[in-house]
Amino acid sequence: MLRRLSCWLLLLLAAIPRLATGQTGNADTISGVVSLGQCIQFALQNQPALKQSLIDEAIQKANINIALSSWLPQANLNANLIHYFELPTTVTTNFTNPSAGKIAFQSGVYNNSTPQFSATENIFNNDVLYAATTAKYYKVQSKQEIENTKINVVVDVSKAYYNVLLSMLQITILDEDIVRLEKSLKDARSQYEAGIVDKVDYKRATIALNTSKVQLKAATEALPAKYAQLRQLMGLQDGTNIELQVDTAAMLQEINYDTTASLDIANRIEYQQLQTTQTLQKQNTRYYKNAFLPSLSAYYNYNWVYQNDKFDQLYNKQYPNSLVGLNFSLPLFQGFKRTQNIRKSKLQEERLGWDEVNLKLQINSEYEQSLATYKASLEALGMAKENVAIAREVYDVVFLQYREGVKEYLEVITAESDLKTSQVNHLNAVFQLLVSRLDLQKSTGSINVNY
Repeated sequence: MLRRLSCWLLLLLAAIPRLATGQTGNADTISGVVSLGQCIQFALQNQPALKQSLIDEAIQKANINIALSSWLPQANLNANLIHYFELPTTVTTNFTNPSAGKIAFQSGVYNNSTPQFSATENIFNNDVLYAATTAKYYKVQSKQEIENTKINVVVDVSKAYYNVLLSMLQITILDEDIVRLEKSLKDARSQYEAGIVDKVDYKRATIALNTSKVQLKAATEALPAKYAQLRQLMGLQDGTNIELQVDTAAMLQEINYDTTASLDIANRIEYQQLQTTQTLQKQNTRYYKNAFLPSLSAYYNYNWVYQNDKFDQLYNKQYPNSLVGLNFSLPLFQGFKRTQNIRKSKLQEERLGWDEVNLKLQINSEYEQSLATYKASLEALGMAKENVAIAREVYDVVFLQYREGVKEYLEVITAESDLKTSQVNHLNAVFQLLVSRLDLQKSTGSINVNY
């Protein structure tokens, strides 16, 4: 069955002159005659949505590095310069004559300057620990988002490519139909002028020819718009004209699919993304559970102290000092904030669990629907191929009988219309089969993005 369908498709596509394969220098440039693989390869390098995903990945890496930077020593250099218009007054006990009461006197110098070098190092901190444990999952999340975007790009570009190709084939069918109708019109006019038939047959032939010409005009006018959509999905911005390569062998390979293979939900990128989100949410819950842990850091300070009453002699002499120490912080009570954060995070975990249930149901539904559509499209293609053969045979017989005066011209028009309709339906069946195969591949997570 599949062999017969493949042979028929080969004959159908051979009706269009085989275009020469276009040459491209690299994935950043494309022109001339291109294959589907070349279009996808270009799109994977230039599609704006994919470019944005790559930028998002770089932003995520920067965010990870920002969070992890807290593990590294933090060094600062500060300095101040102070001039007193009036020296500070100190009130203290008169130790030489305690009964005389307190005494007040000015102390210090008028000019002070203290450059300071300080360094701190986190030894343990729950925020930094969370950043370290989740960094790898955020990296995975970014790569999965890129993978998801690539899958959508491959599917969208493929469908747009097939859509353009379908229009090209439809135009070819309409061209052949117009050739047949012009021949019929010529015969009808000759018979009318010879007095064999009245002008009704001639008028009917004219109507049928004009109808096909209108259809050809509509299909021809729609083709540039479909090309524009393909260029948009590829990310082709400069308006470069491209033509599609009719790769018969490649299209024949793309028809078949192993429908006996079982569905593995783990292959779906959406499921992988959800699993990563669930893992990050569990890490978030763990972070809130660890919020009771203390923070510990070490610090070192070195001060260059300059003091002098005369400003021009301020930096003549320094009185340095240095120190090292530890900072310890233990949260004792935060108004049940930690408890509520844990409760909220667990509820979010539970919600993601139901998201997983819903996603599994959705994936199974998509798979069953796409599988049924593919099988129906495969069967429809076989029927459409048979209808084309029958319609052509009927048309040839009816047209011959008409020329011999056995059949009326109305039957010729009907047979010709049936032939054109069967050919268009066959093309639509081919297109639908290719699209349904893409949908089936996407539902099983087997779209190839390595071009």
